[in-house]
Amino acid sequence: MADWPEKWRKLPLAVIDVETTGLDPEDHRVTEIGIIRFEDGEVVESFGQLVNPERPIPEESTKITGISDEDVEDAPVFSEIAQQVHQRLQNVGIVAYNLSFDRSFVRMELERCGLEWPDESPTLDPLIFARQFFKDRRRKNLGAVCELLGIELEEAHRATNDATVTGHVLYAFADRLPEELDALLMLQAQWQKQQAQEMAGWRNRRGSEPSTESLSDAFGGQTVGLGPAYVYGDENDPLRALYKSVQEAND
Repeated sequence: MADWPEKWRKLPLAVIDVETTGLDPEDHRVTEIGIIRFEDGEVVESFGQLVNPERPIPEESTKITGISDEDVEDAPVFSEIAQQVHQRLQNVGIVAYNLSFDRSFVRMELERCGLEWPDESPTLDPLIFARQFFKDRRRKNLGAVCELLGIELEEAHRATNDATVTGHVLYAFADRLPEELDALLMLQAQWQKQQAQEMAGWRNRRGSEPSTESLSDAFGGQTVGLGPAYVYGDENDPLRALYKSVQEAND
């Protein structure tokens, strides 16, 4: 982490959101992308672009996003904006709400253009934190969490709007999270592991066999791995293991 600032709030962040024709990044395409750059909690650049997916937009997608074939008829295809997207993801931390979904689509779109997702960049997913802080709440989607935090979300399911409020949600959690970037990344990974285990237990209690695929579905398409990055010694409680001096996250 030598190239990144010690404190995560000093890290410039690119908060991304995509709207798509469907859920599978291999078969479906991006119809809108938003990338909002935050520095120390403030928006310093806003990039938003409708994208022609080069295929009809399904009616169910239009119902959710409001984006129709007519809206993207004259929009650029992704290859025409790929360099702009790629450039905005360099030398920044990358944030998205349900990161695995947005990352999978952007990664696939970039790869189609001969570009790579910056795997070396720190990534943060406020959904993981929301699941931890609001365990007693049934709904933890972006709109519900914004309501809990008093953050106004106008025109949900539009990329720049969702990306902007996602950044504000992350900073709203700041006083419940470690200040150090490496500690935060470790804590996030530990919580993600615990949430995956809880989901597996929930499925077991209902008589279904948990699998990598089922956990992937539960976490928005991300394959949940339990490798070394998810382990902090023998301690199962991430707050005790990582940040004994931090205020209890669920207070």
